[in-house]
Amino acid sequence: MEHPTWHNVHPDFRLNNIPSNFEGLPKIGQTLIKEGKPFEKSIGDFLLDWASDDSTIKVQTSGSTGKPKTIVLKKEYMVNSALATGTYFKLEPKHKVLLCLPCTGIAGKMMLVRAMVLGLHLDCVEPSSTPLSNTDETYDFVAMVPLQVQNSLKVLVRINKLIIGGAPVDSSLRSKLKTLTVEAYETYGMTETITHIAVKRITDDSVNSFETLPHVFVSQDDRECLVIDAPKISDEKIVTNDLVELVSNTKFKWLGRYDSIINSGGIKLVPETIEEKLSSVIQSRFFVAGLPDETLGQKLVLVVEGVSTDRRALLQTIKELKRLSKYEVPKEVYFVKAFSETATKKINRKKTIQQIA
Repeated sequence: MEHPTWHNVHPDFRLNNIPSNFEGLPKIGQTLIKEGKPFEKSIGDFLLDWASDDSTIKVQTSGSTGKPKTIVLKKEYMVNSALATGTYFKLEPKHKVLLCLPCTGIAGKMMLVRAMVLGLHLDCVEPSSTPLSNTDETYDFVAMVPLQVQNSLKVLVRINKLIIGGAPVDSSLRSKLKTLTVEAYETYGMTETITHIAVKRITDDSVNSFETLPHVFVSQDDRECLVIDAPKISDEKIVTNDLVELVSNTKFKWLGRYDSIINSGGIKLVPETIEEKLSSVIQSRFFVAGLPDETLGQKLVLVVEGVSTDRRALLQTIKELKRLSKYEVPKEVYFVKAFSETATKKINRKKTIQQIA
């Protein structure tokens, strides 16, 4: 009888320099749970889940766009996702990769799956905003969130290929990455798509749209939201709430979230589009949102992380941005000492708004 696909751990697989086949995963997992640091326990839990007889894995969504929920993913489809990533990025056995994201979320779990399936040498460091400060090694492939990238710019020379997910890459960070040698890619995906199904190379000025991975095709519904057809990772088409401009059945431009549209006096505003424009003049973390307003229904406000500065001067700078229409200029600016975050370190907009409301 043929083994299930997830039993096929590549012989070159290494976890913190320790080799293991499928049968050896429980021992490593139990050791990490009993003797490991707190962040290593979730890695151990996942290895035990992967080595179990169950053909599925339960994964919790991040909660960045709604309430966190638990979904069930097929291990076979997680293997297919890993293979697609390996093909797209030309990952080879013994390539050195880094896990610096929490293994509680899909992004961290999939770094482990890629290593096992593709025979990669995976180092695990404690997730932090400065992940490369915990290692002196050079890596072929790393996944980070934008905040980690921003704090690692001076040492990204130690990374060959870098994928960035969890939040959009703003224009300021994009410009900085273009001056470096690292091959940097923005990714599009979610827990339901088993991380990224499309990528956009940041360091190539000729690229302005996301390109899907192998065996992934896209279309739009009547809301102009993205529909994903990826039979190797999902039994059904995935209908998203992401507004897109379709370039082809394998390329699209991401505009923002349909469910985050702000209706201000009858004008529909897309927060993510406005935030991309504002990122050239605001260095701190920030976002825009709609607050209830008696006259407009919703008024556009800007929320900035950090100590309060001159609101008037900031608003004047924003008004002088030629890329912004008059409707895209925030009516008010709020400063919040520290943003609320999800378990995977994404900004929790709803809870942060509650702090100012």
